[in-house]
Amino acid sequence: MTPDRNILQARASQLPRIMEVLSAAKKIMRSSGNLNQWIGGYPSEEAILGDIEKGCGYAVEDEGNVVGYFAFVPSPEPTYKSIYEGKWVDDTLPYHVIHRIGSFPEVHGVFKSIMDWCFCQDPNIRIDTHRDNKIMQHLILKEGFTYCGIIYLENGDERLAYQKIL
Repeated sequence: MTPDRNILQARASQLPRIMEVLSAAKKIMRSSGNLNQWIGGYPSEEAILGDIEKGCGYAVEDEGNVVGYFAFVPSPEPTYKSIYEGKWVDDTLPYHVIHRIGSFPEVHGVFKSIMDWCFCQDPNIRIDTHRDNKIMQHLILKEGFTYCGIIYLENGDERLAYQKIL
């Protein structure tokens, strides 16, 4: 993490800036060919406020300015109960899931900062992403996660699932 970078629980007052971050992340997705993830208004202000109210929404700040966002959710994740065409590295230990990661494209190292922080909280992390999200797949594998298989969201959409245990 950079010296002036902090990860703190997000506050409702940061919602406008968090939505700017997520809008920038959507633009990155679209420009890289990922046209089918985060569609139909997702993630909505309501989803982010839900994260914040549950205490699992986090803001990444550089010099006090929000430059990234993610949700860090304790297990169990209902959509991870069944995995197809593979298996979890471990399916017995408690874990955390990282959802809704976004950052501004001009701010570098946010994903790495998030991972470093998350693994200080829990040594067992799971994450998933859309098949078309090549950037996220690259970052996840670069960070040492193992591809485990396919999970399906509540709406039936497929996601590629990964796990890393320190």
